[in-house]
Amino acid sequence: MPAHTIEFNVPDMTCGHCVSAVTKAIKAEDPHATVAVSLADKRVTVETTEAREVLVASLTEAGYTPA
Repeated sequence: MPAHTIEFNVPDMTCGHCVSAVTKAIKAEDPHATVAVSLADKRVTVETTEAREVLVASLTEAGYTPA
C-alpha cells in the first residue's frame, strides 16, 4: 500500500506525555510513519502505509479517542 496522509483530532490529548504516547502508539503499527502533532489544535497528522482503522485501534488501545 502506498504512503498516504491521515489526520486525527484527538480531543483528550492534553500534554507532552500524551503527545509521546500517541506517537509511540502510531509508531508501534508503522515504525516508518512520519508523525506530526499539534497539541494546541489537538491534531495528529500521519504519513503512513497503514490503514486508518489500524491506527484508530492502536490509539484507542493507548487510551485516546481519535476522531
